[in-house]
Amino acid sequence: MLLLCLGICLGPAQATPSAQEILAASDAVRNPDYPFGLTNTLIEYRNGKQTDTSTLAIYSKADKSSSQFRSLVRFVQPARDANKLMLYSGKDLWFYDPANKASIRLSPQQRLLGQASNGDVVTVNLAKDYQATQAGEEEMQDGERKLRHCYKLTLAALTPDVSYHHIEIWIDTSNNQPIKARFYAESGKLLKTAYFRHYQKQLGQERPTETVIIDGLDPNWVTVMRFSDWVKRDVPDVWLQRDYLPRFKPE
Repeated sequence: MLLLCLGICLGPAQATPSAQEILAASDAVRNPDYPFGLTNTLIEYRNGKQTDTSTLAIYSKADKSSSQFRSLVRFVQPARDANKLMLYSGKDLWFYDPANKASIRLSPQQRLLGQASNGDVVTVNLAKDYQATQAGEEEMQDGERKLRHCYKLTLAALTPDVSYHHIEIWIDTSNNQPIKARFYAESGKLLKTAYFRHYQKQLGQERPTETVIIDGLDPNWVTVMRFSDWVKRDVPDVWLQRDYLPRFKPE
């Protein structure tokens, strides 16, 4: 009777979420579940000195069938790149230059600025592109040098056309905030390490407003992505079609 009473009082033990559920929850921290826009400012540093910068306006919307995001990226700065466009739709990535009115296909792995690739600046749900496996729990120092207790997940690409062959990611056990990630090539070479930091309340959720990307070979080569001007907004389907790129006009 005592054991029965304890069982009733304590209730069933809370099940540990699966690795895929943890990854999906961290995706929800990074990305709103409705159409939105933001500004992404990229800054490249070499040996602590700023060497390049670029500003992008990003419009993102989840596809109803796949739940993966489609994004239109408009170059704002520098002036030489103003109003160039990148379209990420499904697994296709297109670049459009209004000067020659031509669109060409790009690889998500191609570098955009510093250590930030084309695939890094578009909105993605990792749980849709990778199979997650839990690799235990660890104490991890975050990008602001605070100690966090994290799930460690290993992610294996589900298709060959994603940005990275496999990823290691650390996610805070208390709130599903992604803290750190390592990105690898198929050969096993470490390409880059990223820290997700400066969490602020944006669109109803504490989200990282800065990602620091460190080169896998040269730790003095750093690229910072800063996210600002978050806004819930309509992103018309027509904006996310390659044929529409020549007619797109920023609002």
